[in-house]
Amino acid sequence: MPHVDPRFGAHLRAIRTDRGLSLRALGQLTHRGKSHLHELETGAKAPTFDTARHLDRVLNAGGTLIAFVTAPVDHQAEADDLLARVRASDVSAETLARLEAAVDDLASAYPTTPPAELLPRVRRHLAYVSLLLDGRVTLAQRRRLVVAGAWLTVLRATVHVDLNQRGPAGAHLAAAHDLAGHAEHPEIQGWCLETRAWDVLTHGDYRQAVDLSRQAQRVAPRGSSAHIQATAQEARGWARMGDVRRTRRTLDRLERLTANLPVPERAEHHYRYDPTKARAYAVTTLAWAGDPAAEQVARSVLTELDPRGDGGERPRRSASARLDLALALLAAGQPDEASTLAVEAITSGRVVPSNWWRAREVLRHVERTGLAEGAVLREAYEAYRPVTQP
Repeated sequence: MPHVDPRFGAHLRAIRTDRGLSLRALGQLTHRGKSHLHELETGAKAPTFDTARHLDRVLNAGGTLIAFVTAPVDHQAEADDLLARVRASDVSAETLARLEAAVDDLASAYPTTPPAELLPRVRRHLAYVSLLLDGRVTLAQRRRLVVAGAWLTVLRATVHVDLNQRGPAGAHLAAAHDLAGHAEHPEIQGWCLETRAWDVLTHGDYRQAVDLSRQAQRVAPRGSSAHIQATAQEARGWARMGDVRRTRRTLDRLERLTANLPVPERAEHHYRYDPTKARAYAVTTLAWAGDPAAEQVARSVLTELDPRGDGGERPRRSASARLDLALALLAAGQPDEASTLAVEAITSGRVVPSNWWRAREVLRHVERTGLAEGAVLREAYEAYRPVTQP
């Protein structure tokens, strides 16, 4: 049985009440009996991981319900086998290769997997790295394990950032930075600084975001994905401060860095920069700076990401692109279409808690216009708004 945080019931009740649902109505939506839901809310019965995931999806809770339940190990036999390998012999080249492939798989799953679902998978792999480090390893093998652990730790921190869990995010970013230092891996250190920059940017500390982005650029190897991403993050910071001149200068540097950038083997990999990501970041920055050029670029990026209007292969990035276009349209004096796009982004269920402030910004601008669309946007915003986890 997975471990369940006792606060699950209170959180479920708060979300249900916020949505204006009775126990009977929620039971009908979830195909679960009223008495069963009452037991979950009062703590008389602990939810399984599958129940928590189902309720989270129905209520569009952004992964916060799943976060209260630790997922069970999926493959106990495989785990036992791996543990036996660690205890019985040296770490094999095959084991290390499988682990490094798993790290890439998790980083590639990041853009499409809800944060609360990805987090338990990352934690399990980190536990496996710890087990391997306790085994008999050579210096070269130990370095590979530390590098894998550093990548997993910075990814875990990023997921915590997405869930607006700043305490855990900070702790794991510090650990990842130290691990990268032990492994002499400056690119991971650059990613740690860049991730901190994104975190403080989403909480309104734009000056610190710029400073951290510049630190990341100095640490990361020039032309690496971390260096490019940190440059893009710096441009965002200047845009939020309203410094158009520095925004444009930083975007020019970003364009030079990405001018001949090839499409990586796995473009969905979070730690591999690709041309589509470069354009998406440029659009975000232009929209935040209120640049008139943002609208047309934002439309083309959204079409590229979501040609059929169903979220595309990168639904989370598509949701962000809709919010970017909405901001650009507000700057261009088109709040009606901006509201429609924001509703589409919100109701997709792909706007993570750390990005919710962007939806809130669109809502505030639309409501100031007094348009009827503002009421529809407000309704969607309140229905899907993530509840802050205690």
